[in-house]
Formats: sequence, C-alpha cells, structure tokens
Amino acid sequence: MKKFMDENFLLSTDMAKTLYNTYAKDLPIIDYHCHLSPKEIYENKTFQNITEAWLYGDHYKWRAMRANGIEEECITGGAKDYDKFLAWSRTIPMTIGNPLYNWTHLELQRYFDIYDILNEETAPSIWGEVNGKLTGGGYGARDLINKSKVEVICTTDDPIDTLEYHAKIKDDPDFDVKVLPSFRPDKALEINLDGYLQWVDKLAEVSGIQISDYNDFLNALQSRIEYFNTNGCRISDHALNTLMYQETTKLEAENIFTKALTGQKVSQDEEKKYKSYTLTFLGKQYAKFEWAMQFHIQALRNNNTKMYKQLGPDTGFDSINDGLIAEPLSHLLDALERDDALPKTILYSLNPKDNYVIGSLIGNFQGGVPGKIQFGTAWWFNDQKDGMLEQMKALANLGLFSRFIGMLTDSRSFLSYTRHEYFRRLVCELIGEWVENGEVPNDMEMLGGIVQGICYQNAKDYFSF
Repeated sequence: MKKFMDENFLLSTDMAKTLYNTYAKDLPIIDYHCHLSPKEIYENKTFQNITEAWLYGDHYKWRAMRANGIEEECITGGAKDYDKFLAWSRTIPMTIGNPLYNWTHLELQRYFDIYDILNEETAPSIWGEVNGKLTGGGYGARDLINKSKVEVICTTDDPIDTLEYHAKIKDDPDFDVKVLPSFRPDKALEINLDGYLQWVDKLAEVSGIQISDYNDFLNALQSRIEYFNTNGCRISDHALNTLMYQETTKLEAENIFTKALTGQKVSQDEEKKYKSYTLTFLGKQYAKFEWAMQFHIQALRNNNTKMYKQLGPDTGFDSINDGLIAEPLSHLLDALERDDALPKTILYSLNPKDNYVIGSLIGNFQGGVPGKIQFGTAWWFNDQKDGMLEQMKALANLGLFSRFIGMLTDSRSFLSYTRHEYFRRLVCELIGEWVENGEVPNDMEMLGGIVQGICYQNAKDYFSF
C-alpha cells in the first residue's frame, strides 16, 4: 500500500517517476487562462487567514459544502471566517474521490509544508499554523506566484477594462512575471441580455467612438483590440455556452444591431445571425494580430434562479450543457478559413461526450503552425484525474499529443498552481504506462522532450511569450 500523497503520488511506474522528477517537476508555469485579479497582483494582496485565501470565491468548494448540508451562512454568508473554515474541514473528508481532496492537501503541502490530513480534529492546529505563515510575511499574491515558478499569467478582461494594473505591473522593476490581459468580449455578443445597451454605451466611452450604427460598433471593438494588443494581449476568450452559427451578411447583422439599439427584442434566429457575423469579424481581427482564440463551450449557467438572485453568477450553480456542437463549430471555423483568416484556436468543451468531436474536428483546419488548432485541456468539471486522462487519450488517438499546449488554472485562487503539478504527474503517468506496455519505445530523450513540451515549451512557443 502506497503512502498517502507521497513523492510518487499518481506515478505508478519507474518511467513515470523518472519523467516527472527529471523533466516536469521543476519547469516554470505558463498560466495562459485564469481569473486572477491584476489589481491584487499589483498590490501584492495579503490574506488574513486561510479562509480568505481558500474559500472566498471558490465555487468548487462551495458546491461540495452545499452537498454536505452546510448552511449558506457558512459558505457565502456572514459567518465568521473560522466557522467557515471549520465547515470546510467537516466537508473535506466527504470529498474522497473528488479532486478537491487532493488539491486541498497539495496546497497544504506545497505552500505551507503541512502534511497533516485536514479534518475537524486537525482543523484548529492547521488554522493556527497556516494563518501564522500567511500573516508573517512572504505569502502575498506575488510571493505565491513566485513560489509557484510562474512565468506568464493571462488574466480575463472585458474590452471596456482600462488595463491600468497590467501597465503598472509591467513598469514595476521588482516583479518580472508577465501579467498580460486576455480579450473576453462575451458582453459584445449577448445582444439579448439585460445590460447590453449599457455595455455598448461604456464601449463607446472607452473607445472614444460614438456608436450610432453597427459599423461604429465594430470599429469600437477593433479599437479595443488594438489597445489590448498594445498592452501585451496575445489571447482572446469566448464563453459560447450554446454554440450557434449561421451564414449571415453584414447588412443582416446591421439591421439586427439597429433593432437592438432602438430597444426592440431580437428573435432567437436574429441573435444567431448577429453572433455569427460578429464572431467571424472578431476572429479575423485576432488573426490579423496573430492572437490565439479560445472557445469555452457547453456550460449551462445560473440554473438555480433563487440563488442567482441572491448571490449572482459564478457562485456554484452551473453545470454541463448537452447541445450539439460539431456542425456549427465546423461551419464557424470554415468561414474564417475560407477567407484565410482563421487564427490559432483552442477549443474546450465542458461535456466530455465532445472529446472525439473536437479531437477529430481540429484535424480539419491544421497547417502552417505546429498544433495551430488545439483541443484545450480538460476544463472545469473535467479537470480531475479521469477527465484529464480521457481528454489526453482522445487527443493522442486522433491527433498529436506531443503538440498539446497543456494545463491552465482557470482559477481565481493564488493557491491553485498545484493543479499544474497534478496535471504534470498525469502526463508522465500516461506516457509511463505506454512505455510499460511496450506501446512506445523506452527513449528517454524523446519522451523527456515531449513531456517538457506539453508541460511548458509548447505553450511558450504557441503564444510567442
């Protein structure tokens, strides 16, 4: 019986252990998609206690606590931080089999050198030991980033954001980690959502372009893309919860935009046409600036109306969608390819049933850039052992696993970089299993290079960081 989460955690073969310890373990991290706050990075945010660092904003933990019967007062409510921590300590033993169990203990081990098992009995001593370190210096946001060997961070930013903190970080000689913006224009596409017209007004204000028609709108978006590019942006990102595409003329999109601008309701078919034309326009802009384009597909968001009204979005009431994506996604990529304007693209689906859809689809549009169209790493509900291995196996079966750009955190927590370790161990375990079974040769130089590529170098080259 192996010791709980020892140095060989998730590594079962000698080859896996050698690959991880020799080639993966000490690599820097490129976190090309996350939800960290650039303001908190600039200010080197500090934490008064482990609850603030661990539980504030972590909807993964919130969902588990709700499933364990914890009252909302001790999750997102007004309970004291110690009581919230105790509620989590009562929950964590129930999460065996969930990645939260391993992530929690990896974070205790790597950041705080604590190897005790968290439960209700050990909670008081762990609370005291961790808090003593957090408040004793050397555990601010920047410190945790440096401790994790992070080289590049790409935040998620609305087109109307000023990017002032990105500029301040860039000009700070005491911090050499690249903190770059990512362009997330979801609100530009959601023409039927409440607040759309108010967002258009803000876009007009920050771009300095009066928006009275669709051409003005597109020019304002282009202006913000240019502004983001000047500030180091290399990536865009889209949350396409329901993927839709329909061939549309610019005139049709103009008429739909004008309808919305005058306060009229846009039909579902019109929304599809508007999104299709606007998204292809944006894709062409990304290609012009040699950005990569990310699509996060198949999330079913804000399912619990009562809790949405109480807490708002991103609070743990989202799940996996089951819409059809193959045909609309193919048509969208093909529309850009026909105009020689398909940018580097990373495709993520929250539904694992789409693994082979995406794994096969990306092969239709490759060329010119190694791994130009990427099957993005297992995302959200899938970034656990089975989900990661299934995504990697599908990619290997259908494409080039060796060109994979690897892991990201997709997190709001400065303690989440241990997820890269979790991922790297699984990469080495998978390859080690292939060697053990005689499916690939025992060529350490070749395999070590592939591991380093997937865990670091491929992303560095792909984004030109």
